[in-house]
Amino acid sequence: MALNQRLELRQGQSLVMTPQLQQAIKLLQMSNMELQAFVDQELERNPLLERDERPEVQKPAAEAPEVQADMVSALASNTGAEERLRTLDTELENVYTHEARADAANREQAGPPPDSGWSSLRPQGALSLDADGLDFDATLTRQPTLADHLTGQMHMVLTGPAEQLIGQHLIGSLNEAGYLTSDVASMAETLGATVPHVEAVLAKLQTCDPAGVFARDLQECLGLQLRERDRFDPAMAILVAHLDLVARRDYAALKVLCRVDLDDLKDMVAELRALDPKPGHAFGAEPVQPVIPDVIVRPSPEGAWIVELNTETLPRVLINNQYLARVSATAQRNEDKVYLSECQANATWLVKSLDQRAKTILKVAREIVRQQDSFLLLGVQHLRPLNLRTVADAIEMHESTVSRVTSNKYMATPRGIFELKYFFTTAIASSESDGDAHSAEAVRHRIRELIAAEGGDVLSDDTIVDRLKASGIDIARRTVAKYRESLGIPSSVQRRREARVQSAR
Repeated sequence: MALNQRLELRQGQSLVMTPQLQQAIKLLQMSNMELQAFVDQELERNPLLERDERPEVQKPAAEAPEVQADMVSALASNTGAEERLRTLDTELENVYTHEARADAANREQAGPPPDSGWSSLRPQGALSLDADGLDFDATLTRQPTLADHLTGQMHMVLTGPAEQLIGQHLIGSLNEAGYLTSDVASMAETLGATVPHVEAVLAKLQTCDPAGVFARDLQECLGLQLRERDRFDPAMAILVAHLDLVARRDYAALKVLCRVDLDDLKDMVAELRALDPKPGHAFGAEPVQPVIPDVIVRPSPEGAWIVELNTETLPRVLINNQYLARVSATAQRNEDKVYLSECQANATWLVKSLDQRAKTILKVAREIVRQQDSFLLLGVQHLRPLNLRTVADAIEMHESTVSRVTSNKYMATPRGIFELKYFFTTAIASSESDGDAHSAEAVRHRIRELIAAEGGDVLSDDTIVDRLKASGIDIARRTVAKYRESLGIPSSVQRRREARVQSAR
């Protein structure tokens, strides 16, 4: 095979992301705390930036998309600012709409990755830790909190967005010791769910580590730990139910109640004292931090929903144009002029990126509220099927942009505070030609209701399929069986056997 050389010309189109556009995407997926920390770093690094200390002016709901317009207006006095802002608008819209193609184009580019941080002066060829994306603070270990520990387990024991919505509420209702402080009935009323549904989710969460969490009192906490050790026999159950006698050391009364001798009773009391009455204290010395919502949803007098950003979580920064004009007039060296020009460009970009981030979050949140209006009105069983593509198509953005917005962002609604990603659920087709699809979690809730109301007439999976189809839900029998098993409900044969045993008693 002969080797030869030749020269070819090719023409192609690609969207290449600059380091600043990459930074804009990173800002979009940051949580409110991460964003605040990033802006604090920029305030220390950029002498032209300053925190906006002006009192927040309440704006009408119609002006909600322009949450940070006052920040951008501060740039008007700069030379060529209007043209620069129009360019920034175009660039940010392009990156949020077509960023997937930009990511693919970047992967095809040869050579080292571009600088991931804001541009700064350094000698040519010098080593930059910022360019490598290293964050030494991120490598420091931190003892996980109880909420972090339980949230990681919640996704393994709970199935479906509705259960995870309830689970998120239950985790948020724990105190530092790991006890549940909210009443289940009031929580069910707030979420629009049934008390048995919330109780079922609570029972699943009570199997999480550490044993004893989600208990409502000390007796339940100790009972959960004993069940986890397989030591909750009838005698131990009686002992746990009479903790007041244990505290008074009334062994005579306890022997009669538990029907054990003194030696066995002392062993049981010793085992009881070895349990942890406050299991939550093993996770982090700091108290459980409340979730701060990024978006607030409230009903309007006209019957619609008002969706607005929580301005308390948004960092507000401005460019000090007076200081810029003063130092620019005294700058003599070219290095100083280049440094000021870069600081001004970075400050302008940061202000506009924060504004665009706020508008994007608000746009996604409004579409989610529009799609999940039934949940806000009627409760968790009315969650509509929703995916990223549906929202992305509605607001004319890319799916990856919607995915970044819904991660680590929270929405405060009349039914509680939820992470945006929990509003997305799979769909079950309608049995009617022109009917709407049904949320998978809503179908699970319907199956649970049918079985709970069956009484002596136990329903088979085929019968449940027929009843669901009669109500407009097109579902296969194997799907009903899968959902029933995920709910922890035994088969119809097992339920009939249990019913016969109960009637025999």
